[in-house]
Amino acid sequence: MLRTNQQFLNYVENLYEKQEREEDLIIKSFFKGEKIFTQNEKPSKVMLIREGITKCFFIEENGKEYIVEFLGKGEIIGEIELIRNISCLCSIEAVTDVTVYAFAIPYFKSLIKSNLSLNNHLLDVFSERIVNTSRRASYQQLYAAEHTLTQLLELQAQQKIEISKEDMAAYLGITVRSLNRTLKNLEK
Repeated sequence: MLRTNQQFLNYVENLYEKQEREEDLIIKSFFKGEKIFTQNEKPSKVMLIREGITKCFFIEENGKEYIVEFLGKGEIIGEIELIRNISCLCSIEAVTDVTVYAFAIPYFKSLIKSNLSLNNHLLDVFSERIVNTSRRASYQQLYAAEHTLTQLLELQAQQKIEISKEDMAAYLGITVRSLNRTLKNLEK
């Protein structure tokens, strides 16, 4: 539901402290509601979330938004696009105020070529994403929307954030109307 990666965050904090050129790895801030990456645009940096929560989503050809995941501390964004040399697959937007470590692209490319630790972290991230995608797909087949909605409401309470009905529906892959019915059923 909310993905985090403390080990990757620790690794990047260490890189930040030891970097030789300050422009290689900087800290950037984004306000709640601000887009960090936009679907179909080229990313200017690879980023790792230092603090805050983002939503990763894409917009279908019919204009409907689908939230793939909520990302928190230690989650990396923009790396797939850099590795594959493609435009952003999804948009990333700040759900809360967010700070990130932003890698200059030449620096990140040099780390990929020379830093085994970074590559191991990336392999862990990629394998975790595959597992999570498989689990979520099977979960959505096995359980009613009420179950996932309950978890989403718990996340909202734990993190003290406001998730709009539109975002809840987009995460669940249902319409706002269906979400309202589901919320009503949960109240009973």
